[in-house]
Amino acid sequence: MTTKDTVDLGEFQFLCGESIPSLEVAYETYGEFDGTNAVVVCHALTGSAHVARRPDAGDRTAGQARAWWGDVVGPGKAVDTTEYYVICANVPGSCYGTTGPSSTNPETGEPYGTEFPPVTVGDWTRAQRALLDELGVGRLHAVVGGSVGGMNVLDWLRRYPDDVERAAAVAAAPRLDAQCLALDTVARRAITSDPNWNGGHYYHGPDPKEGLARARQIGHIMYLSKSSMGRKFGRRSAGRETVREEPPDPAAAFFAYREVESYLDYQAEKFVDRFDANSYLYLTRAMDDFDLAAGYESDADALAAFEGELLVLSFTGDWHFTVDQSDALSDQCREAGVDVAHHVVESDHGHDAFLVEPEKVGPPLSGLLAEGLSARAITDTEDPEVDDFAPVHASLFSE
Repeated sequence: MTTKDTVDLGEFQFLCGESIPSLEVAYETYGEFDGTNAVVVCHALTGSAHVARRPDAGDRTAGQARAWWGDVVGPGKAVDTTEYYVICANVPGSCYGTTGPSSTNPETGEPYGTEFPPVTVGDWTRAQRALLDELGVGRLHAVVGGSVGGMNVLDWLRRYPDDVERAAAVAAAPRLDAQCLALDTVARRAITSDPNWNGGHYYHGPDPKEGLARARQIGHIMYLSKSSMGRKFGRRSAGRETVREEPPDPAAAFFAYREVESYLDYQAEKFVDRFDANSYLYLTRAMDDFDLAAGYESDADALAAFEGELLVLSFTGDWHFTVDQSDALSDQCREAGVDVAHHVVESDHGHDAFLVEPEKVGPPLSGLLAEGLSARAITDTEDPEVDDFAPVHASLFSE
């Protein structure tokens, strides 16, 4: 049983203090609600509510990317929609059905553009909580998310600690480091430097596709590891049959057009046809702004009120959200008395691992939902050098 819908939450005040007269939230649900089995899945930066395959829409919905976690969420999958009532909502500021910069401002009849209020991860969480209230869902069996969706999960635990029984932050961190902040800054400058950006008011003219394309290419480089790029592309030429539409400069025609260039150009071309440049600006700023400890003395203090269980899942080849960051988060949880397990996956796929290796992500998530942190799939980490990532219950175990 699946649902694809949009709900109008009415006037919504963002944490920046600004309001819009109407916030519409696009969402999808899978499975049937029995009062205790609700699982919220938080999507990553450019994801949508379309988390699992739908029998009525195949693998694509309204021009969006394919079901972005269709190998993890679904009937018989790790997040089993025959057991759980799964809800995934598109976040405010996006362009996949939830109100964002490309939406029409009802007060002017024109797209908001950069007049849309600044958006934070906290606004995403608050909108999700309001949506659940509309759906009649109270306490959650679990909230799960990867990448910035994992930051969204952590915000749930700090903002609504009594509403969550179990949680999984996959390939995430309490905040971005300086290198990632720097790369996101360059990506945004690529968009705002595009002459078609026009201060964010380009909806009646040409789109800033070149700037958005460069921003997405920077993102893809961040999501891959050095070893995975070497394995997939090396220094190989893309071949005679693969030719740039226009070499960037005359001399470029003399040199090889490499497979890694071809990959980045292809990914950028696909992306600019489905995503809004302003939304990319808004969502990356929300991610960059997130700091779990903001307003608290520490990450431990921010999570101290959460009495459920938290699974932290990291990947050895991920330099965007590192194993060390997840390890530090786990230590902060233990300091706060939060039941936590850190499961490390040996992988050279980089940050994309949580999307492209469902066989490694699925078992610990399935174990968490079914058995909690005692699940064998969680306690058996794949990193042989790690010996302290088993579940730590402060009341039962010593460090």
